[in-house]
Amino acid sequence: MNDKIILEGAISVKAAIESKSREIISIYVDKNKKDRNISYIINVAKNQGNKIIYSDKEKISAITTKPGHGGICAEVSPRIFTPWNKIIDEENPFIVLLDGIEDPYNFGDCIRSAYAAGATGLFISERDWSNADAILARASAGASEKLKTAKINDFLPVLYAAKEKNVTIVAADRKNAVPLNETTLSRPLILAVGGRLRGLSKVIYDLSDMKVFIPYKNDFKNALSASAACAVMCFSVH
Repeated sequence: MNDKIILEGAISVKAAIESKSREIISIYVDKNKKDRNISYIINVAKNQGNKIIYSDKEKISAITTKPGHGGICAEVSPRIFTPWNKIIDEENPFIVLLDGIEDPYNFGDCIRSAYAAGATGLFISERDWSNADAILARASAGASEKLKTAKINDFLPVLYAAKEKNVTIVAADRKNAVPLNETTLSRPLILAVGGRLRGLSKVIYDLSDMKVFIPYKNDFKNALSASAACAVMCFSVH
């Protein structure tokens, strides 16, 4: 795992300092940039005792990967994750479980939709996303920093614990499934969404209480992207 991660752009940096999802090592700011969001970040960072380094656009571009950093980036620690039991124990939880999604942009879009739709937590598989942290933060518009997230090596005990707390587990899948418009997705809930190619793991599929699919309005035979399916499903949760 990388010890040094660069978050780029005001949205990502703002989300990190507000959520305290990481240790902020240094914030680099273009000294010639006048921007309300950057001014807000500087103010919050100073109140939190974070180190601010005033630089110029060229030097910031040298430590970032994208030209659209907007005059600000932050060197941060790896993500601080939440124990999965704390996420399940929240009152009336709505948890999104993402499994088998390989593309970080698709993954980030899923997190954006989940957070916007009111998800209270996120379960992800135990893989190292640290090399894609900057992409996830940008693709999710900062939601990846704000949504409580647990990394899970074995979903079996987690899903059994959820069932004991009467949390319904719903898998987004077409096999032996009911149409989304013919059912109600109600909290407390775990909504499991898999990648287009790999889909959900067998453990998650077998332990789900219900399979739900999105009915199409025509004879289209192909699957939606994970991010599109996740958005439709998440905004159907009550």
